[in-house]
Amino acid sequence: MAQFNRWLERLKTAKLFAIDTETTSLDTLQAKIVGLCFAVENPEDKNSHLACYIPLTHDYEDAPKQLDLTMVLEQLTPILEDENILKCGQNLKYDWHVLQNHGISLKGMQFDTMLESYTLNSVATRHNMDDLALKYLNHRTTHFEEIAGKGKKQLTFNQIEIKTAAPYAAEDADITLQLHKTLWQQLEAEPKLKAVFTDIEMPLMPVLAHMERNGILLDTDMLAKQSEEITLKLAELEQKAHLIAGSDFNLNSSKQLQVVLFETLELPILKKTPKGQPSTAEPVLAELAEQGHEMPILILEYRSLAKLKSTYTDALPKQIDPQTGRVHTSYQQAVASTGRLSSTDPNLQNIPIRTAEGRRIRQAFIARDGYQLVAADYSQIELRIMAHLSGDEGLLNAFAQGLDIHQATAAEIFGIELDQVTTEQRRSAKAVNFGLIYGMSAFGLAKQLNVSRGTAQEYINLYFARYPGVLQYMENTKEHAKEAGYVETLKGRRLYLPDINARNGQLRQYAERTAINAPMQGTAADIIKMAMIQIEAWLNCTEFDIQMLMQVHDELVFEVAENQVEAVKKEIKTIMESALTLKVPLIVEIGQGKNWDEAH
Repeated sequence: MAQFNRWLERLKTAKLFAIDTETTSLDTLQAKIVGLCFAVENPEDKNSHLACYIPLTHDYEDAPKQLDLTMVLEQLTPILEDENILKCGQNLKYDWHVLQNHGISLKGMQFDTMLESYTLNSVATRHNMDDLALKYLNHRTTHFEEIAGKGKKQLTFNQIEIKTAAPYAAEDADITLQLHKTLWQQLEAEPKLKAVFTDIEMPLMPVLAHMERNGILLDTDMLAKQSEEITLKLAELEQKAHLIAGSDFNLNSSKQLQVVLFETLELPILKKTPKGQPSTAEPVLAELAEQGHEMPILILEYRSLAKLKSTYTDALPKQIDPQTGRVHTSYQQAVASTGRLSSTDPNLQNIPIRTAEGRRIRQAFIARDGYQLVAADYSQIELRIMAHLSGDEGLLNAFAQGLDIHQATAAEIFGIELDQVTTEQRRSAKAVNFGLIYGMSAFGLAKQLNVSRGTAQEYINLYFARYPGVLQYMENTKEHAKEAGYVETLKGRRLYLPDINARNGQLRQYAERTAINAPMQGTAADIIKMAMIQIEAWLNCTEFDIQMLMQVHDELVFEVAENQVEAVKKEIKTIMESALTLKVPLIVEIGQGKNWDEAH
């Protein structure tokens, strides 16, 4: 107890301390505290730290008596909830959730070493503690598997002996503080990157934590019904495939599919595996399907439906939290190299929107009684950013006049009036608009539009003739990337391109395409993140009954009391459209409905 009291005083008077929780589970809503780790700067030697581990609920056989959890948390709560006592951590969002499970609201979250590393260089390393310690401190940490074992026999932290757990846990806090000092020094040397960290990444973290905690309701009956229908459809497709092949075979077996496609049906072999076998990979099947072969068309449909069933219609109901009755995704803030968010368990970013089956999965995401879902989506945000970055007069004018950008591009490319543009011409222009953002070649565009390579090249040439500023921007960006080794978003976020000067042509070309796209994709990511931060600030002081539930690509989804929907939509639209000022207006399309699909 005397030691604990000494640490209480240290934490109260520290300018900054590192915190880490050791828990029963990685599931943020279920995890309970086993012990707490802290580290502070040593007052007698600024170059060293004092670190401790407070064991609380280790419950293995013959575990020693530990301090009472309730008493310890009561003593620590005023410190943990004090905004003026600054904390740092590694993936602090997890610790925030764990403390929340015990009724404590962690405040003063000033630094997160995972986000410091990610902001500094998103591609230099993975951003977990073990990798960061090795890269930035040249220190090999004790890995969890070394004290807990692996696989099914792996112990949870409460089952690990305190004499083994304590050095491991205290090291976590100590290394976090060391990492912060090293990474912060590097960020301070780069003012624009420092601003990305302090103005975007850190303030966003609690916003994401609240969204994760809010979760979203699911219509499990609808998903079960869809699963049954997909099962029947898969059986139907299987029967058709057996008829075409003239015999039964396992559609999920690459070997059996090879035999059917390339021996029985004698389809052309387009690509081989490293072992010299004919490939049945998705791009190969897609190409064979484009050539009109029936079996690859069928197999692609089968695979797509099977994936929907295993990933969503079967999996989503199992991911519902038993206490809240909702599904709670986990937002990954330090994974995508361009600054975009990703999500896991479930992955909300990959639910297809262009297929009827994908849209039906979105219909299963519902609002509770008396509420509606409101979906707000940035319209053509990357093209608008392209217009801003390139400064091309034609693009700027089209957006300023509020024209349909694909129709306007079609009119420019085909040299016709706006009202003469056909649906097919607009589709071609849309493919060119988006294709060039992603650095698509004439070969890629030809495949997508099902035209000759010469025709595709002609479209590209016409596009650049009409929008010369875009071509100039692309060339300048590639040149800058080759000199600097990175590209930047409008807010100064960097994406390093280690292969931009590679001798290998394929690697270099991929890096060049990334160089063109990353400033647009990254700026779009920054804009929606800034909008989320501003919306959260508004939510904290508004009387409206509203929660922010999901972020998917360029879209935010809210749950709003039915009688407040119209007023809330206006507020959200205003905040999102003014998140960043560009040379062209940012436009947000906003809808509502009882489910996510209806809200589009």
